[in-house]
Amino acid sequence: MEFMSPIHIPKLPEPVAYGNKLLLIGSCFTEHIGNALADYKFNVLQNPHGILFEPASVRHSLISYIENRKYTEADLFYLNEVWNSWHHHSRFSNINKEKALEAMNQSVEQAHHFLKDCDWVIITLGSAFSYILSSDNPEKERYDLHVANCHRAPGQWFYKKLLGVEEIIAAMDNTYHRLRTFNPKIKILFTVSPVRHLRDGVTENNRSKARLIEVVHHMVDKFPGVYYFPAYELVIDVLRDYRFYDVDLAHPNYQATEFVLEKFTEACIDDASKPIMKEVKQVAIARRHKAFQPDTNAHQQFLKAHYEKAKGLMEKYAFLDLKEEMDYFSGAD
Repeated sequence: MEFMSPIHIPKLPEPVAYGNKLLLIGSCFTEHIGNALADYKFNVLQNPHGILFEPASVRHSLISYIENRKYTEADLFYLNEVWNSWHHHSRFSNINKEKALEAMNQSVEQAHHFLKDCDWVIITLGSAFSYILSSDNPEKERYDLHVANCHRAPGQWFYKKLLGVEEIIAAMDNTYHRLRTFNPKIKILFTVSPVRHLRDGVTENNRSKARLIEVVHHMVDKFPGVYYFPAYELVIDVLRDYRFYDVDLAHPNYQATEFVLEKFTEACIDDASKPIMKEVKQVAIARRHKAFQPDTNAHQQFLKAHYEKAKGLMEKYAFLDLKEEMDYFSGAD
């Protein structure tokens, strides 16, 4: 008897491997994948503009990395006692204008150099709804700007638009060509976030997700080196139960994200990397261990054993960086 819908996820023809450089961009679900890959010590850079939900903001951010754009005072606005950017998540906001710009430009420059030699760009689209500055916002010259974050600005400053399929295709098509011109070896892996945007309404959320799914399959069918991982389908169609959601009934919970990551590993990570991931995970778990009696001989032996394990892994695999773990086990931090 089957209690879950079967799903076949084809393996990537050139799976992700240790030594690859991976840039992840998009919704908060991007960070579930990115944080897991970072814990396994893959070389990742995630969301250099902060969390982004809709395609126009994803496109703007990727183009800014390609061009190594320099943000200036003209790109900022002052609200709620801090300087903000309509193109950035609020983690870049700052009471000091110069510090805000410095953080934004350092992040773009890092992404520019990372992208130049990147192997994979993983794009997670969260919503086809875009918030656009209306004529009621205080800065009239920014009328019709798609914003990445509303920064708790008054609602009348924006109008909300459900982007059309052709509109999103045009944005992603242009982004693909710009990426491949900048770095011809780049491969792109699309996902659609399983996070349910219930504030838009259930029907509207489904319309939004349907448009994103249509677009990414258009991209996969049209271009070489573009792939799709069905994170959305794994949660919505395979798990399909509210017990796999958090208390807000919108965000997948720990069990659901672990299930998706397990399937991601099976389909998207190369076989040679999987046993290394298991060894790295043992070190990561030991790093998070909290000792009740840190001065005991048993705990000191525990630290020594895992220091040697981390050291041995770094000597065996030149692409691993376990210096932070080794510092912890040696007492250096």
